[in-house]
Amino acid sequence: MAALIRRYDQAMYRTARSILKDDTEAEDVVQEGFLLAYRGLGSFRHDAKLSTWLIRIVVNLAAGRLRKVSHRQNMVQSSNPMRERTDRDDDAPEQPDQALGREEIRRLLEAKIDRLPDPYCVVFVLHGVQELSIEETSEALGIPQATVRSRYSRARKLLRKSLSTELHGALGDAFPFAGQRCDRMVSSVIAALYST
Repeated sequence: MAALIRRYDQAMYRTARSILKDDTEAEDVVQEGFLLAYRGLGSFRHDAKLSTWLIRIVVNLAAGRLRKVSHRQNMVQSSNPMRERTDRDDDAPEQPDQALGREEIRRLLEAKIDRLPDPYCVVFVLHGVQELSIEETSEALGIPQATVRSRYSRARKLLRKSLSTELHGALGDAFPFAGQRCDRMVSSVIAALYST
């Protein structure tokens, strides 16, 4: 089970993160998604890829959580400052100045992606960052392939306007989910499975 979690947790995290715009919420959704998938494995139809099925679960969970948060915020009518991200799982840098520059570029890229309109953001993360095919992205989001193509194209144009040449070099490092974060997810899911 741990190998399965490690294989798909980054794609699921990136998907949830692109919808929720919050690291902790995204991790919660990924854990919940793995638990739901494990319990519903018998209902998995093999006409789709396992990765697509898992991403679809995360999309639904994240969208549901977003609706709940939005509803709660409307009821409370209070403004909470956005939580500053402190959870970083980066490996030790070779050169401090290079690591700092790379981190700044990654933060800039993540901030620009977060500012994309929601439909473009999810498509961009799945197809551009996670490198799912047009077909896989379409299936995961339940939208036509033509819509995926147009949203991805529009997202790239919007990002190109706000970023310079750093875009291409920093994509692979966006929304990391490795090291301690990945290990913590594996432990949490396995512990939850054995406690049920």
